[in-house]
Amino acid sequence: MNRPRYLAGLLLAAAVISPAVLGVSPAHAIKGEAVVLGGLDKVTGRISQFEVPVAKTVEFGNLRIIARSCDKTPPTEPPESAAFLNISEQKEGASKPAIVFRGWMFASSPALSAMEHPVYDVWVVSCRVPNTEPKDKAKGN
Repeated sequence: MNRPRYLAGLLLAAAVISPAVLGVSPAHAIKGEAVVLGGLDKVTGRISQFEVPVAKTVEFGNLRIIARSCDKTPPTEPPESAAFLNISEQKEGASKPAIVFRGWMFASSPALSAMEHPVYDVWVVSCRVPNTEPKDKAKGN
């Protein structure tokens, strides 16, 4: 076995599996309530931006997207958003959807863990986090 290639493969797998590698440490991450995604329909050339609430299903074309988690770095750290997504495609005549992508996607590095599909591209734009400011400050009082 070629040891350097084996170690490089392990490091790459860790980067794909764990958002901590790109700076989204689970201990310091802010949990998002929804993932803001960008989507491209390659046939029409139409670009869309849409939200997927965590644990909900949203359809984009014939894709079904479920956000399992969305983490965002605190404002004191370099900006990064990471989302764990399950994306499946319902094809005509198929009894159940086929899994197209399952894993972490990163806003700052969309090519690191990209969904490969002939018709659609999907990428993470950011995580929408709950407003944590007190209501007095939010109103400007």
